Amino acid sequence: MKRWDKSKLPSRHVTEGASRAPHRSYYYAMGLTEDEINQPFIGVATCWNEAAPCNIALSRQAQAVKVGVKAEGGTPREFTTITVTDGIAMGHQGMKSSLVSRDVITDSVELTMRGHSYDALVGLAGCDKSLPGMMMAMVRLNVPSVFMYGGSILPGKFHGKDVTVQDVFEAVGKHAAGGMSDEDLHELECVACPSAGACGGQFTANTMACVSEALGLALPGSAGAPAPYESRDEYAVASGKAVMKLIEMNLRPRDIVTLKALENAATVVAASGGSTNAALHLPAIAHEAGIQFDLHDVAAIFKKTPYIADLKPAGKYVAKDLFEIGGVPVLMKALLDGGFLHGDCITVTGKSLAENLKDVVFPKNQDVVRPTSNPLSPTGGVVGLKGNLATQGAIVKVAGMKVLQFQGPARVFDCEEDAFEAVEKRNYKEGEVLVIRYEGPRGGPGMREMLSTTAALYGQGAGDKVALITDGRFSGATRGFCVGHVGPEAAVGGPIGLLRDGDIITMDADKGILRVELSDEELAKRRKEWKPRKHDFQSGALWKFAQLVGDAEKGAVTHPGAEAETHIYADI
Repeated sequence: MKRWDKSKLPSRHVTEGASRAPHRSYYYAMGLTEDEINQPFIGVATCWNEAAPCNIALSRQAQAVKVGVKAEGGTPREFTTITVTDGIAMGHQGMKSSLVSRDVITDSVELTMRGHSYDALVGLAGCDKSLPGMMMAMVRLNVPSVFMYGGSILPGKFHGKDVTVQDVFEAVGKHAAGGMSDEDLHELECVACPSAGACGGQFTANTMACVSEALGLALPGSAGAPAPYESRDEYAVASGKAVMKLIEMNLRPRDIVTLKALENAATVVAASGGSTNAALHLPAIAHEAGIQFDLHDVAAIFKKTPYIADLKPAGKYVAKDLFEIGGVPVLMKALLDGGFLHGDCITVTGKSLAENLKDVVFPKNQDVVRPTSNPLSPTGGVVGLKGNLATQGAIVKVAGMKVLQFQGPARVFDCEEDAFEAVEKRNYKEGEVLVIRYEGPRGGPGMREMLSTTAALYGQGAGDKVALITDGRFSGATRGFCVGHVGPEAAVGGPIGLLRDGDIITMDADKGILRVELSDEELAKRRKEWKPRKHDFQSGALWKFAQLVGDAEKGAVTHPGAEAETHIYADI
């Protein structure tokens, strides 16, 4: 057995010296040997639960991580935290819990690690908010850490075509419009999600999985294999071994998550036509490291990055297709060769990003990922907007969009339910801009996603005939001219809260503009007349979140972050 010097490791506080005899007695009660108690304690955290398919395979993979930890002389301590799964929470009040869950995940992992003085962390996550939540915990704690994605779902088959849950959401609108029978809708819902794993397109989960590799917090290639594949278990064993090497090297998350690494992550999001939610999560991860990297910084990267991966929802392919041509390393290799990535960033392998990609050969005879010299479009699949309607900025996914300008009269709704009801009844006109407000971080509270509404529009064939803006969010599966993260939000008197039916709204994704055709004087007059609106959550977790949360522009964070720290957990 390797003899570890625990004099600088957090677990010395629960395992070393006569005064810790009571603490050690608990470990003996769980079957640990004296040798195991003398080894580093490694938290193996998962979001395993029975809420959704994205989480159901995490427990299996955690067992493989523990094998890798033990093989390198560590003592794994498995624990779980929550997940709120967007696909099931979508379209009703449950979606208000989604963004809140990101902070609960981060906080619960922090508290478990702190309370038991674990020395390092391997975090496994499979759902939209659990991926950034777990990565935020790693950066906050700053103990040696390795992230691992639980894997994507396999594509379903419907009438000979690959389908995802996005197709089911859009089918609801098609069915409501009389374009799909009850029988076909039922058949589709039964076949769309055929296995464990996260939603299969380049929606938020797979976007953030790509981010984990681009940041350098995950082993190269680990984001690729679908959840049912046993090769995921091999990556899990390797992740357990890797975290032990990181302890020896004293290589920590804040050594890895630098400004350059965050720029790499934003580049991969843009190049893959990824979820607009990355513009919320990357600033939140940066916040944990004390790095200034807000929505505008993310948008600047998006603007200069070519869009090269033809992935759903805008493109043809799903995550499994990307995996089969070599996974995220192929996408990153194309970007590195094109001069769009910082190759000198250190990663959890102990090597630089460029060293990790040295032997990756860009595959020919495939069109899932293109070289940067022949992109789908010269600028990224996601664009930042700004103007008198969004002085703090806003974000829109333009991947697959043919028309990048839209102007029309506002149709204002003060919650998603009212907007969805109008869409379901086809109570809207072509050319309108549907405004869904009071759905921001504070106003919702919780900053809901609006996939049910946007998908219904597409199902009705109106996806390119109307536009939407919201101070809430849009799903990674959303497509069309749908602008989210509009700030300041309505709940604090932002301009979106001052709109009235018929106001003319102009959106230009080429020039990065979002404005309402009103004078400064008219906006000022309306602001004086505006009154705060009380939401329905005046106690409990959502109330607490609303008191603490900041602007979407900065990542909708709920605490001061690393800039205010007086100590780091890893150094206790």
